[in-house]
Amino acid sequence: MDENFPPKAEQINQDSIKCKQCGAKLEFAPGTTSLKCPYCGAENEIIIDEEKRREALKEIDYFAFISDSSNAEAETEEESFVKCPACGAETSVSSNVISAECPFCGTPLVKDKAQIKSVIKPSALIPFVIDKKTAIASFNKWMKKSFWAPKKAKVYARPDKLQGIYTPYWTYDARTITSYTGKRGDDYQETRTDSDGNTTTVTKTRWTSVSGTVYVNFDDVMVVASRSLPDKYVDALEPWHLNELVPFDKKFLAGLKSESYEIDVKNGFDIAKIKMESTIDYQIRNDIGGDHQQITSKNTQYNDVTFKHVLLPIWVSSYRFKGKIYNFVVNGQTGKVKGKRPVDAMKVILVILLVIIIIGAIIYFSQS
Repeated sequence: MDENFPPKAEQINQDSIKCKQCGAKLEFAPGTTSLKCPYCGAENEIIIDEEKRREALKEIDYFAFISDSSNAEAETEEESFVKCPACGAETSVSSNVISAECPFCGTPLVKDKAQIKSVIKPSALIPFVIDKKTAIASFNKWMKKSFWAPKKAKVYARPDKLQGIYTPYWTYDARTITSYTGKRGDDYQETRTDSDGNTTTVTKTRWTSVSGTVYVNFDDVMVVASRSLPDKYVDALEPWHLNELVPFDKKFLAGLKSESYEIDVKNGFDIAKIKMESTIDYQIRNDIGGDHQQITSKNTQYNDVTFKHVLLPIWVSSYRFKGKIYNFVVNGQTGKVKGKRPVDAMKVILVILLVIIIIGAIIYFSQS
């Protein structure tokens, strides 16, 4: 198992989220804006106030925020976590439970070792659209697409314990101004004649020193604020449709989990700048023009930087095959799947042998 895979998660306190009909604890129904009672089936609508929506989606001034640690918009709360001694996942345990199992690896958890942690509340989230049943179906479809996976794995592999987790993200906006120096390469043709009078045409490049300034605006550059999921998993789940963000409300977390952030807003912006760099370089090369471009120096100013702290829905689980654990994730908004699949060693060997036979045959017939 990837030691960094299991997200550190918290189970919200549902004591105040009860069914108005029978009084039971409610669970959020993915694909709706309602809480559904698992006992009587009653649906309790979550009211989304449009004024609160506009307020929740309002960008926060980055530089003003990091210069004032007592910023009123940084609302915090305390949560209780139990850390799994085997995989490192941090999960809360209900107040009436003395011990429980880790939802990611099954290791026993002891409530006496719980720790209280202060976290900043997110301003908005995307509710789960894909329910558990659909997420499992997406996994099975993804699994069957793999040529290299063993046939038995495709038939028998099933998610052990699929968990719905809201993962924290920072989103950044910025207006950038970049001054650069570089070289522009323009190709031209040169004809050469050898001693026998034969002519050949070669392509050469003429280089010219250049300098300039490019202006690039960025909107919602996304940075995952945790280290629980491998980058290749997180990146593969994009794109996210941020137009579906709603104001943060714990009712959307009922029956699900939320992950606490490990990367703060300042370090998150450092990561965002790395993501912005490739786009800035692309614009510089366009500005230089020609057939080839070289960037020798650049200096970027980041203006009007703003950010949001949001939660995005991910289904997380693992499955066992021949004693090994394979992790996978499903985008809770779109159903997109990313994970690790077993590889059939015999298939790999047979393909290699087939390639060797084909190459050998080509060589044989070409020489005969």
